Amino acid sequence: MRAMAIFDILMLYGWNIDHYFSIMHGFQIQTSSIPVCRFCSFLNYFAPQSSAWLRVFVCWDRYLSLSRLHKTWFSHPKNVLTIIACIMSILFLLNCHMFFSTCYYIAPGKITVLSWAFQIYPLWDYVNLGVYNGAPFALMVIFNSGVIYHLIKLRRTSTIQNSRIQHRSISITLVITTFLFLMMTIPATVGFAFFSTSYRPVLQFLDGLLYTYHILSFPLYIITFDEFRQNFINMITCGRNNRRVQQEGITLTAPQQLNTVRMNTAT
Repeated sequence: MRAMAIFDILMLYGWNIDHYFSIMHGFQIQTSSIPVCRFCSFLNYFAPQSSAWLRVFVCWDRYLSLSRLHKTWFSHPKNVLTIIACIMSILFLLNCHMFFSTCYYIAPGKITVLSWAFQIYPLWDYVNLGVYNGAPFALMVIFNSGVIYHLIKLRRTSTIQNSRIQHRSISITLVITTFLFLMMTIPATVGFAFFSTSYRPVLQFLDGLLYTYHILSFPLYIITFDEFRQNFINMITCGRNNRRVQQEGITLTAPQQLNTVRMNTAT
């Protein structure tokens, strides 16, 4: 879930921040230079797709954790990192063509985000609809349906194991985020894929709704997931605790230094 939160934040620095600068200041960061244009084009698809497929992986993990008595093979941190790396690698390979096939000069000082190799839009919007919304949402519904089934089954069981109860909070969080994923992201992706020339205010509203979902993900994790909230608090207070330990160390060593001086004086 930490990785999901990171990618939710990253995707806010693509089209979203460009929309702000184009409206408020009259220019776009993406078309400022060729390298920036290509990186932003890549990030605009890679970040949301990564966030969606990480959600699929977490839903799968919760389903197996609730439906199996023993720990699965990816319960170990190293295996989790391996799966995350595989997801990132596949999505990187899918979108890496953005680094060399998009963004070129159409006039001196004027850059277009289109591709010189093929008609990237709306083709890649169709691909993004399947990779970012279609397949992930279908899998999340399947896995979360299994999660809900096992949670109901556990409530009816007289003897509930503690190892399964600890997964309840994160499972409820995932069910909520899946429902919000349906309501807030799919309309915008469908709109830009099939109705990109339609009424612009509606598309802008749906686009804002999509980014609102990713903005709300982090506070939603904080509110509904105890372990995530505790880790976040520990991360914030870590610096204070370290400073406190250092100060205590200084106060403890001062008397020792004084005793050393006295012993040297006595000798």
